[in-house]
Amino acid sequence: MDYRREVDGLRALAVLPVMLFHAGFELAPGGFAGVDVFFVISGYLITSLILADLQAGTFRLGHFYERRARRILPALFAVMFLCLPFAWQWLPPHDLEEFAQSLIAVASFSSNVLFWRSSGYFDTAAELKPLLHTWSLAVEEQFYLLFPACLMLLWRWGRGTVMVVLVLLAVLSLTAAHLGAQASSLLRGGTVPPAVIEALPSASFYLLPTRAWELLIGSLVAFRLSRPGTLPGAGRLSQVLGLTGLAAITYALLAFDAHTAFPGLPALVPTLGTALVLLHAGPTTVAGRLLGQPLMVGIGLISYSAYLWHQPLMALARHRSPDEPGQALLAGLILLSLGLAWLTWRWIERPFRDRSLIPRKRLVVYASAASLWFAALGAFGVLGQGFAGRFDFKAAHEGEVGHLGFHRQIAEQFHACTPGEVAQAALYVEQYPRCAQSRRDGPVQVALVGDSHAEHLFPGLAEQMGHRNLAFYIRDSPAVLGNPDFDLIFHHVLVSPSIDTVLLTMRWAARQREIARPQTLESALARTVQALVEANKTVYLIADVPKFPFKAERCKFVPLETGQPLCEIEAARIHEIEKRYLPALQKVAARHPSLRLVELRDLFCEQETCSMSRNGTLLYRDNNHLNIAGSRYVGQALFKRFPELAR
Repeated sequence: MDYRREVDGLRALAVLPVMLFHAGFELAPGGFAGVDVFFVISGYLITSLILADLQAGTFRLGHFYERRARRILPALFAVMFLCLPFAWQWLPPHDLEEFAQSLIAVASFSSNVLFWRSSGYFDTAAELKPLLHTWSLAVEEQFYLLFPACLMLLWRWGRGTVMVVLVLLAVLSLTAAHLGAQASSLLRGGTVPPAVIEALPSASFYLLPTRAWELLIGSLVAFRLSRPGTLPGAGRLSQVLGLTGLAAITYALLAFDAHTAFPGLPALVPTLGTALVLLHAGPTTVAGRLLGQPLMVGIGLISYSAYLWHQPLMALARHRSPDEPGQALLAGLILLSLGLAWLTWRWIERPFRDRSLIPRKRLVVYASAASLWFAALGAFGVLGQGFAGRFDFKAAHEGEVGHLGFHRQIAEQFHACTPGEVAQAALYVEQYPRCAQSRRDGPVQVALVGDSHAEHLFPGLAEQMGHRNLAFYIRDSPAVLGNPDFDLIFHHVLVSPSIDTVLLTMRWAARQREIARPQTLESALARTVQALVEANKTVYLIADVPKFPFKAERCKFVPLETGQPLCEIEAARIHEIEKRYLPALQKVAARHPSLRLVELRDLFCEQETCSMSRNGTLLYRDNNHLNIAGSRYVGQALFKRFPELAR
């Protein structure tokens, strides 16, 4: 196939927003959609090559896989190799063990499965995974293990049959992707277990069956342009359609964010936009000339290596820094990624594509040896459980970090909610209790309501409650009227005459985005508090605990060269998050003199810094949930401030 400068420009348009997104710049909140652009481009280019060989009768699977190996493996393995010493030096044991798992997964092209099972793409913890971005390479390689053979089998029935099959497969894949991305709203309340519903969006994001449609769009573009006499960008209509495609991609990059249901129907915007560009942005069109600018083409040529480099650099910088790296440093890492990408393209990518320099047999030996070596190294890291001896382990920071241990202790120490209508209304059936009370017998007098940020306060409050019976009722949704989950709890639980006190809290900054419009957090909360006050309840609004940009485990291990735990961030970071929701709580509290507004910031923050630990004790189990020790710490502080809670 003929070289198209505009395709390299399109690669640049895809990779730069991905890098900006992973750096945390708000300039491209939908930068993750650049991966979708890459999928369409990849489907188009690879299918074009396969079609050319099929039409000439020269297609061979071995030759196809050799080309893919030359394109993908040398640069990938080089980046992985250069990450090793920094991972050994900087990653805490659990993170190093996860890194070791990813070495095995990358070597076996299954990293998308690994990251699907371990974390969501938009989770804060995902920012700390040096090889997270290899999930997209795994999707492509899994696709190309199956696609060429299927194309060969279908080819005997003609182009028309092949295209019909590809369209059907794309529609099925898109349907599955949309159902998975929207699982929480489409399936909740039915017979599907909640744990399955919670896993579906991540599976939809990472796995081949729900991503194949994007590659197939590129394949269909290749079929369209492979017709004799068909040229991209021929005619006046192409001027409009090429610019429309660019506008669609740009819209997705600027308007989408982590809350967009991906890769469901919204993903049609960047993918169909890419298809329009490939079909209509020829060298004579405005869109084609924009993409064909030398700088865009230059970045496009090194885009693969730039994509490989950016995530390890940013993840390792986040591990190294005691706080989230500043924007200047992250911008510098983007530039460094581009510089390393040029070196990798010049001295690794290009030589390995030259068969005269690296014959096929030598390539097979190199690739096989490297794959086995990385897999063995990964197995060694897993068996060594992250080699904790690299750090000065602080026994004082030991504590229950995991979620399961936290919920297990609640189940063992406290009591399931009393059977009956109250429990049925509040109980959210999962692998751990979502409704518990501090005393086995007697009516509930104090209700703790919200999401998991209400739950993590329960043990500490329950231990301080004395003879009064405290129960928590939580749902994974905003704790305000107008939300069906909370309405259920309000009408079946909170109106009970025995309950005289309601403690209301949640992840305020995150949940306010889920409140149904036209309500705002302030209006929804004001309505809720008013209803509780009219029901003769004493209401406490509890602000959120600080959210940290790193895992709790980081506080347990101290780098030997510094002797200081990396537990702290600047207090200004916490203030910025609080600005998103605290004014709304303060305004509601001002309208109701009887309402108590409880701010928790001072329990974790000094003047300049906020920390996950106090007096050598770790208080968190992840980056935003308290462990048992943290719950007790907050509970004791609250009862000192409000001793009437126990009376």
